[in-house]
Amino acid sequence: MSTTQGAHAATQGARARARIEVTAAIKEEARRQLAAQGASKLSLRAVARELGMASSALYRYFPSRDDLLTALIIDAYDSLGQAAESADAQVTGAAPAERWIAVCAAVRDWALAHPHEYALIYGSPVPGYSAPATTVPAASRVGQLLAGIVRDAHRGKGVAQWKLPAEVVPEAERMAAELAPDLPPAVVAVLVAAWAQLFGLVNFEVFGQFHRVVEEREAFFRHAAARLAHHVGLVFPQPTGTGGGAIKAGS
Repeated sequence: MSTTQGAHAATQGARARARIEVTAAIKEEARRQLAAQGASKLSLRAVARELGMASSALYRYFPSRDDLLTALIIDAYDSLGQAAESADAQVTGAAPAERWIAVCAAVRDWALAHPHEYALIYGSPVPGYSAPATTVPAASRVGQLLAGIVRDAHRGKGVAQWKLPAEVVPEAERMAAELAPDLPPAVVAVLVAAWAQLFGLVNFEVFGQFHRVVEEREAFFRHAAARLAHHVGLVFPQPTGTGGGAIKAGS
């Protein structure tokens, strides 16, 4: 490499590092504004003003408010997904139900530690904003992780399956075909419901709906997460003698 080429590469590298640093600073200020006044009031001009930048300079990094929101949303989903995946890795070799509870607890812990970012991805929709498809991979990380735990159980000792009402079967078959074709439709239907219930529990706590209702919230949450694991089939339900109940996969 010639001296000129080396100098050019060094200049390009310095510019790339500077862009990364400025982008990080923009996001950090935007998160501060989210915490102070909510996503609906996020303003590129206000972010630029706080950073001492010209608005035209900031637009070179994020052409619109929606572009900045999308970046923040992807970062939040990825941060949550990383927390959940790290929790699962820490209990490698544990029973599927234990892995499930560990992941659920990590979701709750992250949400309580990052309430404003959690509100951005699971709170009220931002007026005028429609999340693009680029957010889907990050948004699906927790759901895919939970599905993976159920999949591992299914491939191992099996999972319990609740008998579905006839009117739910077509939708369960559709969801299974699209989301997890290697799992029985009855399992997928309950898994999707459990995934929604997990975030309902977290929402109630983060957004204050448990105030003066649930006091011992961590113990309550772990109990609820265990019940979700049970219901999704990771712990085989005992016969109730009521005509309902569960059957093992493949039986």
